[in-house]
Amino acid sequence: MGCVEKALVGGGCFWCIEAVYNRVDGVCSAISGYAGGTRKSPSYEQVCSGATGHAEVVEITYDPAIISYEEILDIFWSIHNPTTLNAQGADRGTQYRSVIYYYNEEQKAKALLSIQKIQKEWDDPIVTELSSAPEFYPAESYHQNYYTEHPTQGYCSVVIAPKIDKFMNKFGNKVKK
Repeated sequence: MGCVEKALVGGGCFWCIEAVYNRVDGVCSAISGYAGGTRKSPSYEQVCSGATGHAEVVEITYDPAIISYEEILDIFWSIHNPTTLNAQGADRGTQYRSVIYYYNEEQKAKALLSIQKIQKEWDDPIVTELSSAPEFYPAESYHQNYYTEHPTQGYCSVVIAPKIDKFMNKFGNKVKK
């Protein structure tokens, strides 16, 4: 089948989300970027100001013969807290919101079921936004593969590495060989 499907999710800093999905078997690419705002082709500085309304997101292109959309979402839930509004850890602002953007009605239905399923694991309500996929804008090149390029940088070792470890421990059978 090949890499014919896309998913678009945000759950805090895009470096974290991208770093995990780049290690998932069946994921052909994970690109950090921006979606859901009002400005065309926003810059990182504009998004961080909170004035554009964009979320930091990752566009995931994957092979559905190897990994399903439901499995993409299972990983998503495990690497961020979907109960904190506009925040993940110390990262605060609307750009860090938890969001699933769907490309079609089938993805929407699967995401709704996934939200209902995951809610049972949390005491607090899930605040993840679920919306039709808006235009995606890739982030600047220095944001792409950030963890791979800077694994010893403070944020990478303190915030991203534990998320990767959690993914590896929980989804070891989904790690790229």
